Amino acid sequence: MTRSRLAHVALGCLFLASYCSKEADGLEVSMPKVVEAEVGKEATIYCNFFIPENNSYFYVKWFYMERNERKEILSRTQDRVESKESEMKERINITDDFALTISKVTPRDAKTYLCQVGAGRAGFSEKQTELRVSKAPETSVTVENEGIGASKNELSKIATCTSQNGYPTPSITWYKDQQPLYSNGTETDIRNAVIRESNGLFTVSSTLFERVTKEDRDAFYHCQVDYSLMGVSKIFQTENFQIKVLYPSENVSFVIDGPKQELKEGDRVTLRCKADGNPEPDYTVFKGEDKLLDGPSGELILGNITKEDSGTYHCLVFEFEIMKELKASVNLSVNYIDEPKITPKHHEPLKEGEDSLLTCDAKGSKPLEFKWKRKGKVVSKGKQLQLVNVTHETLGNYSCVVTVPEVTGLSRSRHFFVSVHSKPQLTWEQRPRYAQVNELSSLSCTAISVPKATVLWSTHNGTSTHSYRNNQVNSTLQIQVTPEHLKSGINCTAQNSLGLAEHHFRLEKRPDTPPPTTGIDKQKQESKGVIIVAVIVGILVIAILGAVLYFLHKKGKLPCGRSGKQEITRPEAHKDEIVVEVKSDKLPEEAGLLPGANGEKRSAGDQGEKYIDLRN
Repeated sequence: MTRSRLAHVALGCLFLASYCSKEADGLEVSMPKVVEAEVGKEATIYCNFFIPENNSYFYVKWFYMERNERKEILSRTQDRVESKESEMKERINITDDFALTISKVTPRDAKTYLCQVGAGRAGFSEKQTELRVSKAPETSVTVENEGIGASKNELSKIATCTSQNGYPTPSITWYKDQQPLYSNGTETDIRNAVIRESNGLFTVSSTLFERVTKEDRDAFYHCQVDYSLMGVSKIFQTENFQIKVLYPSENVSFVIDGPKQELKEGDRVTLRCKADGNPEPDYTVFKGEDKLLDGPSGELILGNITKEDSGTYHCLVFEFEIMKELKASVNLSVNYIDEPKITPKHHEPLKEGEDSLLTCDAKGSKPLEFKWKRKGKVVSKGKQLQLVNVTHETLGNYSCVVTVPEVTGLSRSRHFFVSVHSKPQLTWEQRPRYAQVNELSSLSCTAISVPKATVLWSTHNGTSTHSYRNNQVNSTLQIQVTPEHLKSGINCTAQNSLGLAEHHFRLEKRPDTPPPTTGIDKQKQESKGVIIVAVIVGILVIAILGAVLYFLHKKGKLPCGRSGKQEITRPEAHKDEIVVEVKSDKLPEEAGLLPGANGEKRSAGDQGEKYIDLRN
């Protein structure tokens, strides 16, 4: 052995000092007491040793114990490895560190293994290790799903918990509502079975039997498996489950499922019968002698109920197991209003100015409230409607609305038409009527009356159409206007057996429009416009010049003489300077006098042409 190999073995011995044993002559061998391995995986068993330096030859042999006898399986010297015949031959090997490896570990590999080290003159030494093999089981629960009858005299099978392919043998514990169960022979019995499979793994099954009661329908069960894996204790718990407990009904209830407020005609309700047995029994529902329901549903649905649905309903249940009949009843009360009646039943048509009294009456399940309405508005409260001094406006539909204040949404109504005989009443479009000769024009008038009126027009030159609605006639006349129409107008007359009404349509001639303007007239108008503008501009210029002259005169800047033309002594005007000449078209005697330079008034002869130099 090389010096580095010896050093490695020595360090291994120091690391596992608790397992080392010092032999005579200095040979030391160490091994762990226990090695854990999982089924299907690889196990490694180390053998650490120390050989004195003066020994150059050594060997390592591996054995396992079977029936208190050792059996060699592997050996190794410095230059070769020899494998002995055994069931493990294809799965074992020895590493460069002289460790034994076992691949694809099985439960049969759980044995005691020995490592023997020989070192020539130093003799030999050996140690042993226990290989423990383990595997986590696969657990499942089978529950009795068909239902378990509640019984006071016998035990019933609840479920079976199975833990398959585990190693070593797992254990099973049953729990009910988190409390462990134990066999006592009277209330609970647990039967366990252990099977060793051909592969060496164990399957454990545990079946739970209990005396089942009605209260167990709410209990939760589960099983717990305890097992060891790689030297560590572990547990596995199944999901909680419940059992289906079968028991006969002891009580039955019958309730009304509908609107929270009081029932009224038109509502939808469900009568629900419910027994406390499992499975539910068949239900039979009666009202009087009539069978309304027979079956397992226990629900009777009544849609759009009426007062005829009121009454007492009975639900019957018969339990054959205990030969007992159970019964429950419920009273259904439907609020209603009978159809209102109005008197007098046959109302004769009224004449204008007459009075009438209408009375509405009805019966209901609770106190009633009456109102009379017309066009959606309340016109009277109470049973009676008093019509006084009727006119054609009284004519129309009236409604008697009956309600039950104590029952929300319950109401009924009855309509009544009040007919008032009167002569026709005419309505028309109130706007001026303009027309031209030979123009088409349309006129309309509407007559309202009972009896229905006939509408006529005073001209036969047009076409009239009529439309009817209730007691109203609408007539429209289409005419081609003539001079006679513009002169005398047109009459609309409505007549029935009680009289007539007439309206006169006056047609007014539409104002003439100015003739269209020709091109020559347009030019003349434009010329006149130009002249007017020129005159206005001239007047404005003269006014401005007059204001300027008056301003200069007031300031004393006009050196006007008494004779003829006066010229302001200023340098000669340049080309781009402006000189304005003002001439008077008036005669001297018309011109008046202008004040002189010294405040004197000038004579008429001094008035002449004037020049104003505006260069400055």
